Amino acid sequence: MLELKYETDCIEAGCDEAGRGCLAGPVFAAAVILPDNFSNELLNDSKQLTEKQRYRLRSVIEQEALAWAVASVDNHEIDQINILNASILAMHRALDQLSVRPEHIIVDGNRFKKYGEIPHLCIVKGDGKYMSIAAASVLAKTHRDEYMKQLHEQFPVYNWQKNKGYPTKEHRQGIAAYGTTDYHRLSFNLLDTQLELQFEN
Repeated sequence: MLELKYETDCIEAGCDEAGRGCLAGPVFAAAVILPDNFSNELLNDSKQLTEKQRYRLRSVIEQEALAWAVASVDNHEIDQINILNASILAMHRALDQLSVRPEHIIVDGNRFKKYGEIPHLCIVKGDGKYMSIAAASVLAKTHRDEYMKQLHEQFPVYNWQKNKGYPTKEHRQGIAAYGTTDYHRLSFNLLDTQLELQFEN
């Protein structure tokens, strides 16, 4: 069972991102403030859940959270400022949209930039330790997955409805065969060396 909060005597927001390792599409982030009486045995790091469980939890989180928000940074911004800065920027944008101002922020991972004057704490694997971070991971993941499924309708050759833009063999083969789209992150290594050699011969 995850812990609800790190700082128990204040309004605390949890933040997490989704899509950092993808070759295409935006990086999404969410910020979530849960009520002090929140409890859910299913809630966990979104990567440990099935798609069905994530969507079930998303509706619970969006209904029961004191405040929640989802934001993104697109692939062009990622190429300009790099994925680490883009991930943090997406979290800041999500925090900007919260209807309740947090007094403390906990963030999944080990890197973050100060958000105004609000103190923060980075927690490695925090999405498997604290409910608000896990809730943020669920929202970021489900909102991003929906976006990538919509993009798949325009660009079915990369099978984004299945791989969501991650560097699967199928996705890389699609890039090798059909080139890139306006949604690909051109600063990333889009083709592995095996495929580059294979298609240069």
